[in-house]
Amino acid sequence: MPDDEERIALFVDFENIALGARDRGERLDMAVIMNALSERGRVVVRRAYADWNLFAEHRQALVGQRIEMIEIPQRTGMVRKNAADIKLAVDAVELAFSRDFVTTFVIASGDSDFTPLVLKLRELNKRVIGVGVEGSTSELLPGACDEFIFYEGLLGPGTARPRRRRGEGDGQGVPAEQRSDMSELSRIVTQTLAGLQRLTDGPVLSSMVKRAVLRKDPTFSEGDYGFRAWGELMRHLESIGVVTLREGSAEGDPVVDFPAGGGSEEQAFELLRDVVSDLEERQGPPPLSGLKDQLRKRQPDFSEKDFGYGGFLQFVKAADARGVVSLRWDDEAEDYLLSAAED
Repeated sequence: MPDDEERIALFVDFENIALGARDRGERLDMAVIMNALSERGRVVVRRAYADWNLFAEHRQALVGQRIEMIEIPQRTGMVRKNAADIKLAVDAVELAFSRDFVTTFVIASGDSDFTPLVLKLRELNKRVIGVGVEGSTSELLPGACDEFIFYEGLLGPGTARPRRRRGEGDGQGVPAEQRSDMSELSRIVTQTLAGLQRLTDGPVLSSMVKRAVLRKDPTFSEGDYGFRAWGELMRHLESIGVVTLREGSAEGDPVVDFPAGGGSEEQAFELLRDVVSDLEERQGPPPLSGLKDQLRKRQPDFSEKDFGYGGFLQFVKAADARGVVSLRWDDEAEDYLLSAAED
């Protein structure tokens, strides 16, 4: 057995996800979840908690997936939901201490009550993946996990509806819903790549970018954008000039970099030069303040973050370094002034 193979323990708050799927007009299919987990590693523990008298129609399907059904009967004077939650949490923590070989815990629920359990498991150096149904998942739980998978996203690429993510908007007053999916996707990758390049001495591998993206947003899934796999997404970004890929140390895990010739970034620099040149002809060297708004009048979806820059000043300084524009500080204006470089 490979040492790096994930050994997975699955704990299912069955009532939560079954009712969540039903509320969205779907019948929960545990085979979909089991198939996704089996692709990640060996599922060595499979437990689902519920009052099975209420979910008798699901019994045969769970038996077919070799899932152990833990009975939490409804008793007079006892809150059934809390009983199932407590039993699941106790069993998960006990397993974490008694089975060192288990590397990954999967908590299938959207209930925020499981957030302390997730944090404790991560404190014990266990990787935690959450699985929930969109619409019935608390906003607190996904951020606590190493990765969070929405059930709808497992049904096929693009099945899940696009979600607004943490950090939505670009800090310049443009709402996230006004940006195209590909613009958002490019921004996610380029910002992450730029950050990794600043922190890493060696080459940045595709797998490193994916792990960093998931650390930022555990709910991220390339399937939400219509891609079947991360590698397919990266090849598409290469085809539209966002990144370049070259062979890495491991097959199937290429080195990721920004295009040497600039790619779409070069077009953004040209847009900046043209705008600065026009403003300079009319009113002299334009100040940095308000310049981004001028660019957006010509290209409404412009954002320097699409090219991995943390702010507009950093983007302009990069253009200055490449000889696209000239940037200087003016004490009288108390601002940077720009001039367009001559062709």
